[in-house]
Amino acid sequence: MGVMAGNFHLVEVKNKKDIKEFHELPASINRGDVNWIRPLTRDVESVFNPSTNNLFRNGDAIRWLLRDDGGRAVGRVAAFYSRKIANADNKPVGGMGFFECINNQEAASMLFDACRDWLSDLGMTAMEGPENFGERDRWWGLLVEGFMPPNYCMPYNPPYYRELFEDYGFRNYFEQYTYHMPVDDSRMSSVIREKAERIFSNPDYSFRYMTLAEMHDIARNFMIVYNKGWARFPGVKTISEGHARLILKSVKPVLDEKLLWFGFYRDEPVCFFIMLPEVNQIVRHLKGKMNHIGKLKFLWYRHIMNELTKAFGLIFGIVPEHQRKGVEGALIMSFARLALTDRFPYKELEFNWIGDFNPSMMHLLDQIGATVIKTHITYRYLFDREAPFERAQVVNA
Repeated sequence: MGVMAGNFHLVEVKNKKDIKEFHELPASINRGDVNWIRPLTRDVESVFNPSTNNLFRNGDAIRWLLRDDGGRAVGRVAAFYSRKIANADNKPVGGMGFFECINNQEAASMLFDACRDWLSDLGMTAMEGPENFGERDRWWGLLVEGFMPPNYCMPYNPPYYRELFEDYGFRNYFEQYTYHMPVDDSRMSSVIREKAERIFSNPDYSFRYMTLAEMHDIARNFMIVYNKGWARFPGVKTISEGHARLILKSVKPVLDEKLLWFGFYRDEPVCFFIMLPEVNQIVRHLKGKMNHIGKLKFLWYRHIMNELTKAFGLIFGIVPEHQRKGVEGALIMSFARLALTDRFPYKELEFNWIGDFNPSMMHLLDQIGATVIKTHITYRYLFDREAPFERAQVVNA
């Protein structure tokens, strides 16, 4: 059964035909936009598979398609919740995402209403989106500035989506910025350099990239720094070492060990800077398919055509007790010493997911000479329309 309103009909995604339409719709919405890159179907579908997404252990997800009166899909959306993280800021908050829609407010509102009603029935008092039913490093936020090709597993949408969200009543909960810089240390401020040199002179500190043969240690170190440095942010939960291994396993096919940098104090991990090759430079050739032919194409473009010239920062973290001492700069300068050699293949760097609630990180990126090139917004919609709205709490100020 579905929901009818006006010229549109809402149906739950349940069978293979619906799932195929769910993945095909973005190609229709973004037809003619040279910046859009079709995501790999398997990357999106893994979000909705309980065997690959452990959030289903404590939550659930649902997807809908919106059809016009001719049966053509004109919109899609997903809603989801996890009991483990729904009360992260003392409010039961659910999520919505994977939104695609024609430029029609009635159509968009039907999709938003479906998410609101489903989450409300589950006891949620608000919804955030567009976001991922999973980690924040993927499919998070609405692109509102910087309409250029997206990085791997990062969202891209037509400009009119902003109006659809805001006219419905969504409000800006926080913004995420993508910073860009060429591989060039000439932009780095003297303040960063001086602090980094002081850290380098302290024998208790060391910085290096970790090799793929050290994956077990990488997972442990990642877990330690992540839980101390990131899990205090709004809506971010702690992770286990097993979860850290799963995160790393999910990106293992594209890992480059020279992009996995860690800092240590007396041999204990205190910071990391994990980057990935920007594989959307290749994914754009694959039309959403990583089948046998897709894998051959990927290898061709990566190793024969050498198309991977950009890396993007997946996540940067530092434990609180080592912040504001120059450790961040020392880590980046250690990486720069390798990056500036002729044999280093990446000529550009982008830093994803810098939240406006984290002014210290924004300040650091300003100091190393990076500039904002994209802005995504994570919206929040309160089900009680009279309740006071508050933006995400600033941390690390």
